[in-house]
Amino acid sequence: MSNNTIVEIAKKVCPCVVTIVATKDLPKIEGFYAMPVGDKNFVIPKFSKKERKQVQLGGGSGFIVNNKGVVLTNSHVVEDINAEYTAVFNDNAKKPLEILARDPIHDIAICNIQGESYSALPLGDSSNIQLGEYVLAVGNALGEFSNTVSLGIISGLSRYIQAQGSKNKTEHLRGLIQTDAAINPGNSGGPLINMDGEVVGINTAVISDAQSIGFSIPINQAKDDIEQVKQYGRIRVPFLGIQYFIISQDTAQKNNLPVDYGALITRKALGEVAIIPGSSAEKAGLKEFDIILQADNKKITKEFTLQDVLQEHTIGDKIPLKVLREKKEKSLSIVLEEKKH
Repeated sequence: MSNNTIVEIAKKVCPCVVTIVATKDLPKIEGFYAMPVGDKNFVIPKFSKKERKQVQLGGGSGFIVNNKGVVLTNSHVVEDINAEYTAVFNDNAKKPLEILARDPIHDIAICNIQGESYSALPLGDSSNIQLGEYVLAVGNALGEFSNTVSLGIISGLSRYIQAQGSKNKTEHLRGLIQTDAAINPGNSGGPLINMDGEVVGINTAVISDAQSIGFSIPINQAKDDIEQVKQYGRIRVPFLGIQYFIISQDTAQKNNLPVDYGALITRKALGEVAIIPGSSAEKAGLKEFDIILQADNKKITKEFTLQDVLQEHTIGDKIPLKVLREKKEKSLSIVLEEKKH
């Protein structure tokens, strides 16, 4: 591999990579005041009741995949349904970004910018990548340095991670590509490129306390999502229809639970429901305070959650469940249905 090869690939890739900026119409901050709590003072913003302004909330990267302006990025980059999104090009031109569909299970979003005749990146086959092959990661590093290009190798395949998202949500992502190409905050949603100039992954996460360890979502999953949008106009996400928390040894002891693993079905706040009416869970006969011990014959733990089960299945699949109800085990089955938006 020559230096000229990398330079030529970078020249073709960078014009197809955009910075995604999220903004939101919020009340203008007029000042701050101190609120004493115990022996401490907390600084609280004072919001105007009349004036509002557009506030930049954050962003990430994305890349164009066809000449009509379809853009791929991470779901967590564009997760706020009340925000407005803008695509910023290599030449600083800006265009509104429309969110067509989100796949939160795999952390993928499909977006669109108006217009035609865009330069686009070809999508490769992520099932063919091999350990040790060279790749380029491209994106808006740290939300400040647009079109940063870094070189590395594929250093791992089929990785599993728990990623801390916004709003303190934990995402469980499986089947990821590990690379030592530098991926930084702001790179999220940018492409991972092979030496044929094809996209093989979508950069999604870094390990904060490690060096040279980044992760990308295999592009074949995004290709499946694009086909769903073409066919159905949306990404069809399988949905259980329950609220739950995962039991650990610690939570079992604190709450005097009969087991130290599984998913306890329970509402998370007053006024909510534990099982959504009409959902797959209700049809399967699940009840509040049931503990799902196994799903698809696999033990449910903090390391393997119900979300992980959903990643391995699609709509229409029938999944056997082992449930603990009033200290008695029951066998049920649930048919996955589409999440209603």
